[in-house]
Amino acid sequence: MILLDSVGHSGLLQKILEADHWLFARVNQVWTNAAFDTLFPWLREAEIWVPLYLFLWVFITLNFGKKGWLWAIGLIMTAIVGDLVSSHLIKEFIFRLRPCQDPQLADSIRVLASYCPVSSSFTSSHATNHFALATFIFYTLRHTSRWWRLFFGWAFLISYAQVYVGVHYPLDVTAGALVGCLIGYCTSRLFYLQFGPLPLPPYKQSHA
Repeated sequence: MILLDSVGHSGLLQKILEADHWLFARVNQVWTNAAFDTLFPWLREAEIWVPLYLFLWVFITLNFGKKGWLWAIGLIMTAIVGDLVSSHLIKEFIFRLRPCQDPQLADSIRVLASYCPVSSSFTSSHATNHFALATFIFYTLRHTSRWWRLFFGWAFLISYAQVYVGVHYPLDVTAGALVGCLIGYCTSRLFYLQFGPLPLPPYKQSHA
């Protein structure tokens, strides 16, 4: 297993980790306010984002018929693959102590999360999963509306929240986002090659 610590590395990696700690301190301890202290811990909870994806799942199946159900299965598979890669593959080979578990940061860190996991901080599974879903959604639905790109903003907010509340470093969420985008792109391409693009819903066809 590779230990991704803040010390003991040389060259470029050490400089990246030092910059990572500096940026974490800014997000977690400097760029803060009372509104963010309320918003970000709330935003990252499953009770907030599960209904959003469930609404999307129902919306697509109702508007796109049989192919919409195939799309919904693809969305679920994207989330499963993202979680497997981040939580059960990368974390098995790379261990990084979470900032909220690091005794050296105990006097300075603000931990706003309801709990601090003991699993590896690298990569952020939240970032991986939400960026995988955002990428899948965008590439499979972009021909129907330009607004689907907003899911990238949603994924960014949730990823930023992971740093703000003290459970991940910026590098963790950045790497997770990149992995998620790659997974989402691959699953969207697989969906397109197997089933083709989703047809425009009736209200779009009338304006085409």
